[in-house]
Amino acid sequence: MTKTLLDTKALENVLEEFADARNWQQFHSPKNLAMALTGEVGELVEIFQWRSEEESWQVAQAPETAEHVRQELADVALYLIRLASVLKVDLNAAIQDKLVINAKKYPAL
Repeated sequence: MTKTLLDTKALENVLEEFADARNWQQFHSPKNLAMALTGEVGELVEIFQWRSEEESWQVAQAPETAEHVRQELADVALYLIRLASVLKVDLNAAIQDKLVINAKKYPAL
């Protein structure tokens, strides 16, 4: 039985409506969305660049980086969910399947 770990349906609908209202469907090919996702991950990684391990734990709380971290995490999540939606991938099922694979590959100690 499939358990709901991540329910993205409402957000998928919002993102589709957002794209429709701007005539962006034409640009939302899997290739373009994957490239945009990669760019956003790069922007997130840039926040951590040149910070120490200890400093990296504080980026979401530090006044000078907290909002930037929030924005980039949101961008990554939005592009990931949009890409899964366009590809008709059930992200909840994919995550559940991957957790099972990881549990077998990396058994508990």
